[in-house]
Amino acid sequence: MPSSPKAPAEQIDARLIRRLAGILNDTGLSEIEVEHQGLKIRVARTLAVAAPMAVAAPLQQAAAPPAPEVVAIAPAAVAAAGEPVKSPMVGTIYLQPQPDAPAFVKVGDVVSEGQTLMIVEAMKTMNPIPAPRAGKILEILVLNGQPVEFGEPLAIIG
Repeated sequence: MPSSPKAPAEQIDARLIRRLAGILNDTGLSEIEVEHQGLKIRVARTLAVAAPMAVAAPLQQAAAPPAPEVVAIAPAAVAAAGEPVKSPMVGTIYLQPQPDAPAFVKVGDVVSEGQTLMIVEAMKTMNPIPAPRAGKILEILVLNGQPVEFGEPLAIIG
């Protein structure tokens, strides 16, 4: 009797998943997705902030190092303040056209629709990020040279 082809879920290689997780750790990304021959694998890590807990008795184990502080912006607060400008791709964000040049925009600047706010370098190509509408730059949410992900808010226009 001939063997039936394996379902895509059965073809998943644990080594591939470990390699993808290693890429996440090495690059600082929070998720990565790969598709090959009809098989799609998405590996993501979530950043959670734990609530303080009361401990009844002292622990005998060594204390864990403090977790980095994660500040989350509530979507309602962002929507009320202005419109987020999101990254259209994964890459490295640059706030100025060249290292010694002034920034494209700064907080408080009034911009017109289509004006370049910053650039994302992806695969050695510089991609301008245009203002989706005219308005005032209320906040810049990224640092120069920071890696960014698809859909990550970069700035707020009011």
